[in-house]
This record gives sequence, C-alpha cells and structure tokens, in this order.
Amino acid sequence: MIENTFFAPCPRGLEGVLAQELTALGAAAVKTTDGGVHFAGAYELCYRANLESRIASRILWRVASAPYRSDADIYQTTLALDWPRWFDVRRTLRVNLTAYRSPLKSVDFATLRIKDAICDRFRNRGGERPSIDTRNPDVRVHAYIDANTLTLYLDTSGEPLFKRGYRQATGEAPLRENLAAGILRLCGWTPGEPLLDPMCGSGTFLIEAALMSFDIAPGSRRSFAFEKLKTYNASLWEQVKIEAQAREKPRCELPIYGSDLYGEELKTARANLAAAGLDGAVQIKQANVLEMPAPAASGVIVTNPPYGVRLGETSDLAAFYPRLGDALKQKFSGWRAYILSGDMALQKLIRLAASKRTPLFNGAIECRLYEFKIVAGSMRTKSAN
Repeated sequence: MIENTFFAPCPRGLEGVLAQELTALGAAAVKTTDGGVHFAGAYELCYRANLESRIASRILWRVASAPYRSDADIYQTTLALDWPRWFDVRRTLRVNLTAYRSPLKSVDFATLRIKDAICDRFRNRGGERPSIDTRNPDVRVHAYIDANTLTLYLDTSGEPLFKRGYRQATGEAPLRENLAAGILRLCGWTPGEPLLDPMCGSGTFLIEAALMSFDIAPGSRRSFAFEKLKTYNASLWEQVKIEAQAREKPRCELPIYGSDLYGEELKTARANLAAAGLDGAVQIKQANVLEMPAPAASGVIVTNPPYGVRLGETSDLAAFYPRLGDALKQKFSGWRAYILSGDMALQKLIRLAASKRTPLFNGAIECRLYEFKIVAGSMRTKSAN
C-alpha cells in the first residue's frame, strides 16, 4: 500500500483536537504544526478525511518538497512534476502561495513562476495549457515556502471544508463551522450531554453538535476537488460514503437547546437546521439570556456573544457582561460555560473566574475561549489577567 503525505490546515488553536480526529480516521505519522496537522496514509484517506473531518479547513496532498535558493529553483522543481498525470488540461487552475521567512523579494513573482511551470509542462506535453481561474477553479495548487524549502500540494477539497453545503444564510459575524466543531471538542462535550447556546445567532454550534450526535459526516452534502483529478476512483469514493452513511443514527429530539434575543436570527437558525436535515432535532426559542432558566440540571453552555455587532457600543457591553455573569451564577449552577469572544474586556467585565483561556482565531479575528465552571455564590475575581 502506497503511503501518501497530506497536510490539513485548521483554525489556529485547534491543531491538537484535529490531530486526535485524524488519528481516529486512520491517519499515520500525525504531527502538529502551527496552523495545521501533517499526516500520512493510503490515498483513500484523503476521501475519508474530506468527508468526515469536522475540524480541518482543507486536505492538501503533498506532491513535492525540495530545497530552493531562487525563483529559478522554484520554477524547475515545479516543471519537473508530471502535472498532466494528475489533471486534464481542460481543468481550470489557481495557484496559492504562502511564504514564511522566505528570502525571495516577491511572493507574487514566485507564484507566477509556479503557475508558468505548470502551464509549460502541459504545453511541452501537448501544446495546450490550462486556463487560469482565480475565483472558481477546478484545481488548486498550494505552495508553501520557508527560508529553505518549497513544498507543493494539490488541494483535494476545493471549497474550504467549513462550507458544509447546508448554510442558507448567516448573521453579520458568522462563526466558521470547523471552528465551532473544534470548540465543542475543546469543551469536552459529548453527544447526549445537555448543550445550550443562549445567543445562537444562525445556529452554528447547534448544527455542529447535532451532526456529531447523529454521526452525520459533515461533508455529506457537498462535492470535492478530488472528484476532478485523474486519480479519482468513483467506486472507492462511493464505498467511503456508504460506510459513513451506515453509521448515522436515527433522527430524534436531542438535549440541544438554542435561543436568541432576536427573532430574525432564529429564522436564520431554523432555515439552516432545516437545510441540514435537522428539523425537530434541536429546541430553539426566542429568549433573553439574562432571564431564561436552565433547560437541565447540568450541562454545557457554549456561545459566541455578539460583541459589538448587535449589542452596540462599548458602554452597552460594559453593562451587559456583568449581568451575564450574574445570570450564569444564579441560574446555571452545576453547568460548564464556554464563551468565545474577540473582546478582551470580557474577562474583566463578566466578573467570573475563568478556569481556562484558550487562544483561538475566527478567521482573522483573534479570540479567547473562556471556560467557567459555574458554582452558586460568588466567583468574582479581584483582578483580571
């Protein structure tokens, strides 16, 4: 069995839980790095990882790695690869390059040299070259260069994996699906344990938790770039999908609860739940988090408060966070609360002692995931870190 090498980028802060997930999917040689996980396995593994990974952003298949010193080296390494063996000249192409501490003067020029080398390889083979499409390409080539090494990957995913294929609409500041799934892992939540998002917005946490509860593969409603490569094995892909579908659990009402102060947000959440095939699985209602009772004696709260987006200015937040802390203490004793926020003032204003603070990124927004173990009575901190 031929071992292939892959790289799965992910939101920063989720590398550890992604490594655990990939190991469970059968990956070997799993190694975390900043922003992703390297792993190896049979080519079938890229099918399974694309279909079933809840946390990866993409699955990249490594096709070359070589030292370089100049743009000419990058061109020659790329030209030496048999690109026509992997995809047809009629497929459209895009090249992405990420550079870290590279001595090259221009990243844009290095990107152009990679694109030229791929096209020249095709032209040398048959006189034609693939067309470039930067918006919706059939094939994406990802290149990474550091101070010494060029690594080239074929993207087997296409659209990012957080695009599950169900979302009908989003709020003003949508939470990426793979970040939500990773946070649920970081929380230690397991299906069957009561879960509440009291500021659910478009319902991302709720949907990801329901997909986990029913063991529904997150990629079951979308297509992937590997289907456009010459290496595509349709019967093997069908087998992988059938195996995943056979594990799905019967639909039922789950102890997963969502609420929001705004009715329009709940319309969006309901539309997304319906599109994901989760009608009736999650209980949602319009409510104010400061007034609502706990739906169970214990469980997990996970939420991404609408800091500054729907609450208004800083003065509104300064009044809201202490009241939120008080509501949690008064009504959710025995629960664990996990609050993701890009507002670094939350730690001080909520006046609860965080037992853990995990740095995360929602896209380019730096956030913290705060863990609060809710106990009746005072948990106020004298000062904030």
